Amino acid sequence: MDYSTADQTSHSKASRPACSPEFEADYRALTAGVGYRLMEERLLVRMVGDDRVPFLQGMCSSDIANLKPGTVAPALLMTEHAHVLADLYIWAKNDAFLLETDRALWLRAHAQLEKFLVADDVEMEELTGMAVLDIEGPAAGQAVGAVGGEKAGALAPWRYVEGDHISIANIPRFGRPAFTVLIEASRVAQFIADLIRVAAAPGIRPVSRAALETIRIENGIARVGVDTGEKTIALEARLQSAISFNKGCYVGQETVERASARGTLKKRMFGLRVDAARLPEVDAAVLLDSREVGRVTSAARSPRLGVLGLTILHHSAWTVGTGVTIKDSIGELKAVVSELPFE
Repeated sequence: MDYSTADQTSHSKASRPACSPEFEADYRALTAGVGYRLMEERLLVRMVGDDRVPFLQGMCSSDIANLKPGTVAPALLMTEHAHVLADLYIWAKNDAFLLETDRALWLRAHAQLEKFLVADDVEMEELTGMAVLDIEGPAAGQAVGAVGGEKAGALAPWRYVEGDHISIANIPRFGRPAFTVLIEASRVAQFIADLIRVAAAPGIRPVSRAALETIRIENGIARVGVDTGEKTIALEARLQSAISFNKGCYVGQETVERASARGTLKKRMFGLRVDAARLPEVDAAVLLDSREVGRVTSAARSPRLGVLGLTILHHSAWTVGTGVTIKDSIGELKAVVSELPFE
């Protein structure tokens, strides 16, 4: 199948205001049908070299030594004190790794890798001609299977298949059924056209980043660089799904193991159910009895659940159901601490 033509502009979506008809349609597609989005904020980096396995094994939180070709692993790059630098999806190939990460985080991540790269036979190349397409929703497998073949549509989570100029993986990156397509940028528009034409899926449509952010927040998934800061420890942001607790040494392991074994965390991410019509401002203070116990890191208006927020809370406010006050430049809002995911 040739994915080499067509104008992409008709498939791009600017951010849509929550509660607008377009946003509501996006949300329905993501929760009841299929929504797709070209993730221009994501970057692919190819890592090759005879030492790539032991090098990456010592640098990231995932068990790279046991990662087989055809599989994908979530992973973190951290400092020696387990402060999160970047999150990765690592695609294992026979002769290389593909690292998928946020463009905004790559500069620091690359510097961290280069810092420890001394005499290792490892080379990294940014694949500027490749694109990352996210296909989300309960009918995503049906849609992907119609274009990429039955094997692609039936993939188990964290597995991928390859074709000509394309790789398709089952990656539930926002906590819901979803597939990721790695494809040459020049072929994206034709792939999307074929997806719409042959995928007999209900409500298939391009969706906004705001709609996907709502899904992410509903599922309580931290976005590195948004819900985390320079001093955030991985476990504080509930990023343990990207950590192997059985592998050998890696950068940041000592702090992670100590916090896990001794239960010494003093802060952890929780949800906020906000009793208001408006969204709290990002970085608004979260107060318990007039004392600051956290800051709002993300907020969204869910059509199903109302106004939601994420925050990394001091342990004094960890009890689910605790009432707190959110204070921003506009005023004060009442909220209740919630477990994650929200449902």
